[in-house]
Amino acid sequence: MHTVDALQAALELAQRAGYEIRNEWLGGSGGGGCELNGRRLLFLDLAQGPQEQLEIVLDALRRDPRVSAAFASAPAQASPGLRKTA
Repeated sequence: MHTVDALQAALELAQRAGYEIRNEWLGGSGGGGCELNGRRLLFLDLAQGPQEQLEIVLDALRRDPRVSAAFASAPAQASPGLRKTA
């Protein structure tokens, strides 16, 4: 799976988990997830490339206990289109 495809899949997962995705120009300083007034926000820095944005999204999902709990309770199964590389 290409980085852009993985980023799109991660963003879809974040949206299903209740995150509002915000694409903002942050000058390369990064982004991340936060909760503000009960809303879950995920900021992506438009100055960063797809690989950096993917890392930000995955980090936010890993840190979210609600998302982590959902994955921990889900049966392990391979995702279509994803393959392990050496």
